[in-house]
Amino acid sequence: MTVGTQMQQAIAGVQSAAATMKTFSLETQDQNAKKEFQQMAQTLDGVLQTLKNRQDYINQQEPQYKQQ
Repeated sequence: MTVGTQMQQAIAGVQSAAATMKTFSLETQDQNAKKEFQQMAQTLDGVLQTLKNRQDYINQQEPQYKQQ
């Protein structure tokens, strides 16, 4: 498995986790839990951006890892 493929899988996993936290936030009636889920989703969105930046860097430095 290439670094590019592994990075894509990591990005997909974080996207899924962020979406799940957003869903939990919308479904709960508990305001404290809602706030915590929103904060987790924001954190994961930040992680996602970092991973995407890293993927861009990898694609620039190592074109053979570029997703086709």
